[in-house]
Amino acid sequence: MIRKLVLPVRRLLHGTLRKLFNFLPQRRRFAVYRNLVDCDPAPNDRLELKIAETREELEACFSLLHDAYVGSGFMKPDPSGMRVTIYHALPTTTTLCAKYDGEVVGTLSLIRESVLGFPLQRIFDLTAIREKKGNIAEASALAVHRKFRRTGGSILFPLMKFMYEYCTTFFDTRHVVIAVNPKHIEMYESLLFFERLTQNVVENYDFVNGAPAIGATLDLRSAEEIFKKHYESKPAKRNLHAFFFRLELPNIKLPQRRFYTTNDPVLTPELLDYFFNVRTHVFSQLSDRKKCLMHTIYDLPAYQAVLPAISEGSQDGSARRRHQRFSVRCPAQLSLVAPDGAQSKIKLEVFQLSRYGFKAHALHPIPINVWGEAMIKLGPSEVSRIQVSASRDSGEGIYGFRLGEPDLIWRKFVNALYSGSIHADLENATRFMTDR
Repeated sequence: MIRKLVLPVRRLLHGTLRKLFNFLPQRRRFAVYRNLVDCDPAPNDRLELKIAETREELEACFSLLHDAYVGSGFMKPDPSGMRVTIYHALPTTTTLCAKYDGEVVGTLSLIRESVLGFPLQRIFDLTAIREKKGNIAEASALAVHRKFRRTGGSILFPLMKFMYEYCTTFFDTRHVVIAVNPKHIEMYESLLFFERLTQNVVENYDFVNGAPAIGATLDLRSAEEIFKKHYESKPAKRNLHAFFFRLELPNIKLPQRRFYTTNDPVLTPELLDYFFNVRTHVFSQLSDRKKCLMHTIYDLPAYQAVLPAISEGSQDGSARRRHQRFSVRCPAQLSLVAPDGAQSKIKLEVFQLSRYGFKAHALHPIPINVWGEAMIKLGPSEVSRIQVSASRDSGEGIYGFRLGEPDLIWRKFVNALYSGSIHADLENATRFMTDR
């Protein structure tokens, strides 16, 4: 009887305090939020953070997400017990997971821009971010198991740290964008310094069952200085600056890469079929346009067999690039010899390549149609030396290059990109060598 009386009183007090708290000026509220941070600088070694790559891990992530979204009213229950979207099917999407004692207890998906764009661009204008330098990724599909939601940031903060390290070290991402429920936006603004895309609340976001949403963005390159300003003087368990930017967490298992690619696709044809045809109806519910786009993304025969059929009248050849291109982040150096014999060396960063050429950033002007030797570091121990010439100046230090005769290392890498299915295939790139 007493307990029945205590619970309503406790709820009333909590609600009253919440209303009073909301009357504080924003600056004071944000300071209070930051004083409540609880980040463990030495998480239990039973916690592991990694890319979800097995069927079991992906299924656990999608199931955790489903339960969290249904519980919050962001989706209706699905017969599969999972929340799976078309963005999860893309090779440019990476799903991160937090595992405790082997059980998935947290998940977050990072969606790089592709021909399908981003989920939130349906309702938010990203023009201003696109005008800035650097790639964009949407952080989406965040969920933490209910038994860890009241334990401070024991799962959330390590997962966010994993996201930051993966974005800046492996995913070649500078700007992170999010769409969150209005009741959560102040957490992202006060603790993580996201800035709103617009002050207006979108009252009906169909991607989350018509719930309201606010868009926000964080520039990862400038984030460290902002975090330092607000957290540097705080004790270790409240110092998110040290936690995100100084601390090394052995719990985080970053992918091992032989080459400097920027994506970690894990979906084999079998996994694609299992999640998007067998367990759910995501593929069958796609529009004709999106079905065509999926065929341009996955153009290997093994994938074509599990993709939804395209009606004959809906095929659009203009959507298919003549030469597929791949995202990389490879340091390089271009050596040129002038007519008077003077030599110059120009540093490059190759960010996109195909079988016949690549795109790169350069800090200094490069003459067009002048041949030189490029030394390109394709991986920690893989260096290609190849004759190239800049064929196009796209402005802002971006150049397109054509290749002379590719060397063995280049051909080995590019053939593996074209013929492999998942990032693990690059470990044995030689098996994809052909006479081409």
